[in-house]
Amino acid sequence: MIVVSNRLPVDYVEQPDGSAGWRSSPGGLVTALEPVMRAADGAWIGWAGVADREFDPFENDGISIIPVPLSESELEEYYEGFSNDTLWPLYHDVIAPPTYHREWWDAYVRVNRRFAEAAARAASDGAVVWVQDYQLQLVPKMLRESRPDLVIGFFNHIPFPAYGIYSQLPWRRQVIDGLLGADVIGFQRTADAGNFSRAVRRLHGYPTRGNVIEVPNEPRPGDEADMRRVVARAFPISIDAEGFEEIARRPDVQARAREIRESLGNPETVMLGVDRLDYTKGIRHRMKAFGELLRDGRIAVQDATLVQVASPSRERVETYRQLRDEIELTVGRLNGDYATLGHQAIAYLHHGYPREEMVALYLAADVMLVTALRDGMNLVAKEYVACRFDNDGVLVLSEFAGASDELRQAVLVNPHDIEGLKDAIIEAVRMPRRERSRRMRALRRRVRENDVAKWSASFLETLTGSGIIKAGLTDQLRDAVAELATTERLLVALDFDGTIAPLVEHPHDARATERAVAAIERLVALPDTRVALVSGRALDSLAEVASPPEGVLLSGSHGVELKLDSGPITLDLRDAELLKLAQLTRVVEEVVAAHPGARVEHKPAGLALHTRGLASTAATAAQLDARERVAAQLDGITVRSGKSVLEFSVRSTDKGESFTRMRQHAGATGAIYLGDDVTDEDAFAALEGEDLGVKVGQGKSIAPYRVRNPDDVAELLEHLASARERAAEGVSRWE
Repeated sequence: MIVVSNRLPVDYVEQPDGSAGWRSSPGGLVTALEPVMRAADGAWIGWAGVADREFDPFENDGISIIPVPLSESELEEYYEGFSNDTLWPLYHDVIAPPTYHREWWDAYVRVNRRFAEAAARAASDGAVVWVQDYQLQLVPKMLRESRPDLVIGFFNHIPFPAYGIYSQLPWRRQVIDGLLGADVIGFQRTADAGNFSRAVRRLHGYPTRGNVIEVPNEPRPGDEADMRRVVARAFPISIDAEGFEEIARRPDVQARAREIRESLGNPETVMLGVDRLDYTKGIRHRMKAFGELLRDGRIAVQDATLVQVASPSRERVETYRQLRDEIELTVGRLNGDYATLGHQAIAYLHHGYPREEMVALYLAADVMLVTALRDGMNLVAKEYVACRFDNDGVLVLSEFAGASDELRQAVLVNPHDIEGLKDAIIEAVRMPRRERSRRMRALRRRVRENDVAKWSASFLETLTGSGIIKAGLTDQLRDAVAELATTERLLVALDFDGTIAPLVEHPHDARATERAVAAIERLVALPDTRVALVSGRALDSLAEVASPPEGVLLSGSHGVELKLDSGPITLDLRDAELLKLAQLTRVVEEVVAAHPGARVEHKPAGLALHTRGLASTAATAAQLDARERVAAQLDGITVRSGKSVLEFSVRSTDKGESFTRMRQHAGATGAIYLGDDVTDEDAFAALEGEDLGVKVGQGKSIAPYRVRNPDDVAELLEHLASARERAAEGVSRWE
């Protein structure tokens, strides 16, 4: 595994003798990825933070560090210029005007290529490469062109703007193309992923379904272009919640929190803002609201103090220098107007602090003010919540920060509405202890359950299909199922083998679990609710092993056979297809004869070569033999790989087409599809809007949710049936 980011996870420190030394700089991303990197013998590629110097690769705490050099001019044009004076303001809704310079773009392309080349050199065959953030948006495509064997992910830590804003970028197509080189593109919010998909449709016209984008591969000479599926969806980042709480529980940190309050004159209320000094953070709006509260007498300087930590940021960029001057003038004016000898109005601190000091500040603060005008996530809000093990304190949170999607128990505000912001601050100051505690408990539960380790595991699981899948249903899946249950007309589409029925050695012995059957019967009995079984099995075989209740729709042979309300439907084969099927049957039966233990299953439009009874090496050899013989003797055959099965068809249909037909037949306004096999990916790709896709078990998948096995599927179906029953009775999902 290789991580590519603008900065390395270590800071350069010059030793007294002039040699290079390195100090770890563990942020949330490093904390999340360190265990994975060590286990995978990983490498981290990035800039060392020093211009015009080259460093040799080295080892740091079990991770290979590969520095990428930047010249002073590249730092000015690629980083300070294009990244932070073009992309940053553009992606943050043009709060400040972006600047467009062609030489900055040229530097951005040049540096991105250098990072991509470093990753291509370092990556072993089939390695996973995870590219981080907006400074390196061209790297995925560059990597795919030079190393198509790689598995490539990209995560955008900042917002992605609506198309009307994004379209201003002169190089809008090139950036979209760069990102589409990844297999999975992660965003902080669902809205950001939607903005990206809309930009893809507007600029390229590529089809999108839900969180899946169909991207044409570059065809090889003589071949037709095939399609590659790119997942673009939200993976909201988080923090090391346990680590922050551990620091907060230390007696020395708690003592420091008391010292901070005493140094401020022990006011009744300490308000805290912690931000990089950036125009997106809403620091000016926060101070304006606080100043007006003092002016109007709604709070008194003896009773409330605002502590503002504004860590230095991009001080070589003129916009940031002007912002600092403006904020410091505001601080001086408010303190001059309202401070007394014993009480400051605002304690302004323009420098960074170590983590322990920040935790002490969080513990000292009664009200945390996060008033960003636009923010991808804002981890400060989550850090404050994680530290408040006393279940006290109030979080005032901008609805334009990504964290507001998760932290709904905060006091949510529109920071542009100064009157509303003032009222929110007063609400927070006067909130009763019982209400503060209720809200904070809910916030802490959310942050603990969705920490940074879960974020990285979720992304890598989607990217690679590997990872530990815990038993049962996650809170996010439960909430999504409960939301879907309120749709007007629901379709519940289920694969059979491996989904509601455990896999068995002999396919004719497969049976759905008793819990799944009972849940399906409950769903079928509900109004405006249809259940469909979608399988690669022949329809007769599916009907025999599933014994479905009356009213269940069936799809067999990957959509060649259907059983709808009007009865069974089989796609008629043309004469040429019938001739090809006879030739295919002869070829596959020759393979079975050459590989004892292999078995052939005949279907209306093809055959399935089953190799479950063979050892893994023998099964691989049998499937390879079948592929080669069919390819050599027949044209136009569709081939699908499944679990211990290789399927050949003379008619190109798939579970996606079948699912779509059943959805239309049912007139569904919402649907859920559950499947465990690679053939189910076509159905996941056909999901629409707010539909849900759930992958069962391990393996790479475009489905956004995952459960472990058929037992968890049964639990999900029970949960869905209960939620649907409540919806049918008109009962709120929260009652």
